[in-house]
Amino acid sequence: MPTDLERSMESLITVFHRYADKEGNSNTLSRRELRQLIESELPTFLKSQKDPATVDKIMKDLDANGDGEVSFEEFVSLVVGLSIACEQCYQLHKKGKK
Repeated sequence: MPTDLERSMESLITVFHRYADKEGNSNTLSRRELRQLIESELPTFLKSQKDPATVDKIMKDLDANGDGEVSFEEFVSLVVGLSIACEQCYQLHKKGKK
């Protein structure tokens, strides 16, 4: 039986490939695939952004090798960054309840 963390890792991989498999290289996300992933899987995050060019900026920041695509390794840095921000909010919320 997989652990919670193992299921979370499997989910990350599955979500990435669900969008990467839509067009072109199935091991990377194109700009359009990244936009679809963010709109579908991170809608609250996207709604909280005031800049309509948010996805373009994210693409530029994630595309470390400049090939115009986002690999799984590059994608994970987005998830890690958002997870760290969420954990910081969790800590602030937790402190406020004490």
